[in-house]
Amino acid sequence: MSPAELLVRALREPDTATGLDGDNWQAVIAVARAEQLLGTLASRLAGLALPLAVRAILADAAATAEQGRIAALWDAEMVRRALAPLGCAVVLLKGTAFVAAGLDAGRGRSIGDTDILVPRAALEGVEVALLAAGWEWVKPDAYDDGYYRRWMHELPPLIHRERDRMVDVHHTILPPTARITPDADAMIADAVPLDGGLSVPAPADMICHGAAHLFADGDLSGGLRNLWDLHCLLAEFGVEGLRARAGRHGLWREVHRAARLANALFGTTIPDAWRVRSPGDALFRRRLLARDGWGRGTRPATRFGFYLRSHWMRMPPLLLARHLWTKWRRR
Repeated sequence: MSPAELLVRALREPDTATGLDGDNWQAVIAVARAEQLLGTLASRLAGLALPLAVRAILADAAATAEQGRIAALWDAEMVRRALAPLGCAVVLLKGTAFVAAGLDAGRGRSIGDTDILVPRAALEGVEVALLAAGWEWVKPDAYDDGYYRRWMHELPPLIHRERDRMVDVHHTILPPTARITPDADAMIADAVPLDGGLSVPAPADMICHGAAHLFADGDLSGGLRNLWDLHCLLAEFGVEGLRARAGRHGLWREVHRAARLANALFGTTIPDAWRVRSPGDALFRRRLLARDGWGRGTRPATRFGFYLRSHWMRMPPLLLARHLWTKWRRR
């Protein structure tokens, strides 16, 4: 069993972790750290009889995750205060949404940036309000700034000058140049309000966004964490109405693949009709598990292939060639 498979088994069946030896523990912890799943692993293994050194590492990971949860919620509140005068919808995304809504996917979850979704028409006002509240541009380069504004699904990232926390302001969930065009207006309209004025996506939209982020907008780096998110969301909310909602966003293929792989790796309950394998599933699984016992990436040809795929899905060929050429020349 590979190091990544050992981690998957520990997350799926926590009791099996009590049988790991020292070398296997080193591998599991290294892969979990690389995949940003160490806090999640700590949550899953809480209360089990584990080696003292392992318990110390997991206790530290749990404390770090809790600190990250508090920081994420506080930053979301700061965003809310900054944008409240605008009166526009502000929808939390990804990890911050999970912890703000108290979802199982948020337990031990590593949270980096604060991701929000706002109406495209509100972007200018949102940008001005955040800058006035202490956020600054991360990418001062004129080409990068222009690229984000013209071609991406979000503003250039912003970081707060005092709290050192980044916010990503989305107006949709995939680049406008991508081959898939989700209905961002529907996501905002159907978002679930939280106390205080913020919202989180409806459950089916959370799953659609997770599947889009994993399979239509990246090279699957850190993919195990994202697939675990989807496992938790599917386990907590089920699949009722999911196929129709995914179809509305043009994301049924991605949601279906996510459900199949979550079932295969984490034992997620899905309808029998959804378990029919696609020939490509084995390759996606190979990429998701490409870690050695030190947490380093393995299978370089597979990883490079998915890197190329991520760019190919984001942009038409001529735009992609121009972008890569420009970045190469500037580098």
